[in-house]
Amino acid sequence: MRPFRIAAATMLVLCAWAALGQEAAAPLVVHLEVDSIIHPVAAQYIAEGIEEAERSGAAAVVIELSTPGGLLTSTREIFTDMLGSEVPVVVYVAPSGAQAASAGFFLLMAADLAAMAPGTNTGAATPVMGDGQDIEGAMGEKVEQDALATIRSLATRNNRNVELAEAAITESRSYTAEEALEGNLIEVIADDLESLLAQIDGREVAGGGDEPRTVQTADARVRRVEMGAFQKFLATIAHPNIAYILMTIGGLGLYFELSNPGAVLPGVVGGICLILAFFALSVLPVNYAGVALIILALIFFIAEVKIVSFGLLTVAGIISLVIGSLMLFKSADPAIRVSLDVIMGVTLFAGVVVAFLTVMVVRAHRQQVRTGTEGLIREEGVARTRLDPRGKVFVHGEIWDAVSDDAVESGDPIAVEAVNGMLLRVRGLSRRPAEAGDGADADAEV
Repeated sequence: MRPFRIAAATMLVLCAWAALGQEAAAPLVVHLEVDSIIHPVAAQYIAEGIEEAERSGAAAVVIELSTPGGLLTSTREIFTDMLGSEVPVVVYVAPSGAQAASAGFFLLMAADLAAMAPGTNTGAATPVMGDGQDIEGAMGEKVEQDALATIRSLATRNNRNVELAEAAITESRSYTAEEALEGNLIEVIADDLESLLAQIDGREVAGGGDEPRTVQTADARVRRVEMGAFQKFLATIAHPNIAYILMTIGGLGLYFELSNPGAVLPGVVGGICLILAFFALSVLPVNYAGVALIILALIFFIAEVKIVSFGLLTVAGIISLVIGSLMLFKSADPAIRVSLDVIMGVTLFAGVVVAFLTVMVVRAHRQQVRTGTEGLIREEGVARTRLDPRGKVFVHGEIWDAVSDDAVESGDPIAVEAVNGMLLRVRGLSRRPAEAGDGADADAEV
């Protein structure tokens, strides 16, 4: 019995050892996922993912990409890291319905292996102005030639169709996955990551070194490297629409606090939103003329509460807000602009808030003063002694010396007409029906 137990234990140890050895022998693929505009946070995330793959001795890095475009500076940082990577880099446009437009097309062309899922598209990389218009004159020519030189360099390095790659810039052409494969812009169409790894296994890539490298991804282990919670948060607020909304909410919060001192919460929320907006603006291409116009709009809104302008300052503020919003970001990529729908929504919201606060302030100004000397005028009270012309009255919870032009009997209602120091000038009011005369007189009048 004892020899049998020893044999069984030995078999288990050998099986476990074999399994560990097989797992260690399986190649490793690091999987990154970018589903946002291309900005510094995305560039940092990809750089860290490539470093992780190099440290782990991975067989490849797969960047699953879905982006409408992004910052040219961040795009250059990313494909510089890709070209210098010791590990083959695969850019995979997925899932179905995704796109790699504008800046994303440059990343696709920079990849050692380019792949797309069915139902995706890429291209449309023509540089444009921040408002979506073509860049005219010498500057437009300079920007376009720089983009053409970059895309030619990337396409030539990876043996791709230079002519079609240039057409994405000069003609703003877009390509479906099938058109990109047929035109030699990509190497693979894959339904999912598993299919992608099976198709690219054994392919040779130029890589960062002098010698071509063979990609070994058969039966690979996939390690998904996700953005940290803080990176996801920064990536979210670094979107132009989010940055714009945060800045607007911050401004309205401070405006509400200044209009209603002591509210506290609007000021705290507004301050936090402004700080977050400043971070977003620090990583986005900001046009400071747009920022100045938005600040001017806030000044107009505050002035509306202090100055009677019959709404003219509010209209001026809304016009400044709309123009400043349209000018807020300067970029050659339409993805780095505030959506027109967001601008209209925020402008409408700001107008409603300002109108509401203005109405509340006007109402407060029209209300009778309830404190101090002015608060006593038109207050009603009761005569405590006979006034002929001088006596005592009870008004506003206090007994005052008072004079009256007409005689007022004790207990009669009075109203304050003026205040002279500690002396009130009052007038008698008609007796209330319940107080008029005694019961006999009342019966006689019926």
